[in-house]
Amino acid sequence: MEPVFSDIPQLRRALQRVLPGAAAHERMAGRKLTAQADIPADARESAVLVLLQKAADGLEVTLIERTADGSAHSGQIAFPGGRRDPEDASLLQTALREAAEEVALDAGAVSVIGSLTALYIPVSGFHVYPFVAYASAPLPLHPSPFEVKRILQVPLSALFAPQNRIIAEIKTVSAPPTVLQAPAYRLPDDGTLIWGATAMILSELETLLSSYG
Repeated sequence: MEPVFSDIPQLRRALQRVLPGAAAHERMAGRKLTAQADIPADARESAVLVLLQKAADGLEVTLIERTADGSAHSGQIAFPGGRRDPEDASLLQTALREAAEEVALDAGAVSVIGSLTALYIPVSGFHVYPFVAYASAPLPLHPSPFEVKRILQVPLSALFAPQNRIIAEIKTVSAPPTVLQAPAYRLPDDGTLIWGATAMILSELETLLSSYG
């Protein structure tokens, strides 16, 4: 069946059921996944916001292109998010705070509808918790000049079209740089590639949408 890209009540219910988790992550993973039991005790907690907005042709997801600063995820397409601060009362607060800092999100303008499966990123040591939020009207977002090169509003119907899920040649920013073959989503407008943890999180969202399409 074709996925439904506009039914927030259905998605909210799907997020309360058993999530596809690692099985969905595996589809877009360019590496062997770290088992839950093998995640280091000192993994750094972080959170991201999967922000969905209502658009004319369904739902759009908000992504960012990080500035090129030489860090492990420099220049990559990602969700707004980052490391949990000691002052954050919860990981959800981390996701909302980071979204406010990176794209000027007004947390009062969105409804948090659930969370997706956490995943561990060995290259940076982050244990990432994704939260899903929804805005019923377009939000006035603005990129942080220090952290975000651009904000992308991507229609899910285009992103999840079968022809836009590919195996891509990726050049990493690690020292020394390496070239790897990895599953990726390709943006239809300009060919931008979404891979790694962001693609794995999107894969779980796609799997949930497909489950009730």
